[in-house]
Amino acid sequence: MVHFSFQRWYFFSSDNLYLCAFFFEVSEMAESKSLRKPVFTKVDQLRPGTSGHTLTVKVVSTKMVLQKGRADGPQVRQMRIAECLVGDETGMIIFTARNEQVDLMKEGTTITLRNAKIDMFKGSMRLAVDKWGRVEVAEPACFTVKEDNNLSLIEYELVNVVEE
Repeated sequence: MVHFSFQRWYFFSSDNLYLCAFFFEVSEMAESKSLRKPVFTKVDQLRPGTSGHTLTVKVVSTKMVLQKGRADGPQVRQMRIAECLVGDETGMIIFTARNEQVDLMKEGTTITLRNAKIDMFKGSMRLAVDKWGRVEVAEPACFTVKEDNNLSLIEYELVNVVEE
């Protein structure tokens, strides 16, 4: 489907005003551009320093780490951080949930994490979703979490290599 856009331009000269009208052909964006299908990642495929992951995981446990109110203008906002152990059939990892995300992280709930990233904390991997990502409750999954492969227990060390 093709749409037309109408634009008016006014031109001034020393003693006259001219009106010119232009029609522009505008193609519909929705027809020409389609959304990409997400590529789902498994927990055992996560690596330090990577981002843009989409995962479906189950919440194994949740532990509140920080809960405090802060005055931000006329209202007091609550800041909450919880460390949640999440996993799929390939392994587990600690997910750092912030503010509204904490409410979704109940034990046994299946969660879809979109645009998740790996943060490093004291040499171990943590999964996080910032403002550019999304945490959604999903339909209950039929997998059981592999609890003997916790990626957050692996300690990494950044080594700088000097070329001579």
